[in-house]
Amino acid sequence: MTAAPIPGFVSAPHALLGETRDVFRRGRGPAVIVMSEIPGITPQVAAFATRVADAGFSVWLPQLFGSPMRPISAGYLAASLARVCISREFSVLAANQSSPIVDWLRALAREAHAECGGPGVGAIGMCLTGNFGLAMMLDAPVIAPVLSQPSLPGALPGRRDALHVSPAELAAAHEKIDQHGARILGLRFKGDFMCPGSRFERLRREFGDAFEGIEIADRHANPDGFGSAHSVLTTHLIDTAGEPTRAALDRTLAFLREQLLR
Repeated sequence: MTAAPIPGFVSAPHALLGETRDVFRRGRGPAVIVMSEIPGITPQVAAFATRVADAGFSVWLPQLFGSPMRPISAGYLAASLARVCISREFSVLAANQSSPIVDWLRALAREAHAECGGPGVGAIGMCLTGNFGLAMMLDAPVIAPVLSQPSLPGALPGRRDALHVSPAELAAAHEKIDQHGARILGLRFKGDFMCPGSRFERLRREFGDAFEGIEIADRHANPDGFGSAHSVLTTHLIDTAGEPTRAALDRTLAFLREQLLR
């Protein structure tokens, strides 16, 4: 492990399934995989990961795209999204299958669980990675997926309620719920066009009481955040007691404790 460009984290390359990526780590306790949103591990994503670690978890923050700690901007976001869209590791328009990079993330979750122990692993995805925690319930010990504004496969007609997971991954999620006590937490702003409400309706139909969906009125988004109301736990968080986004953050940490600190 070496000092990372993210304050308070250490980093090491992880070679899994023939692909090597840097993983930034902080904290002790059951493992939680935190997957950044587009454009990358911004200061806000790093601050959220720090909160998770300080709540009693070992955070594993893989470098999936972008540059660590580079602030968000329109140009950076567009460039990062363009690279992801042409990458073979991301299938951004796939409705009924996950992105290939999920295989690597499953392997990371298995490694994290073997090292950290506990009843299972948490997996937090945001925006482009928002559905990945659900897909990671197949062939990995993920029992606490958090789907924050899950945005794939976009909101085109015919895809608004799609979950970006395969039938096998859906079946694995049901098995984890029935046999291992897994639960699923979802977060979104009500007016977020990238994560339509019909996607959460589908999750409720699919998983019933095992899915907990938190939907926040757009007026409660941080007005100083980048763009329209979207990033519940990062860019549009108002970190003040009594604010709905702060309540969503607190509920996320409580959900992880309920699932992983048993």
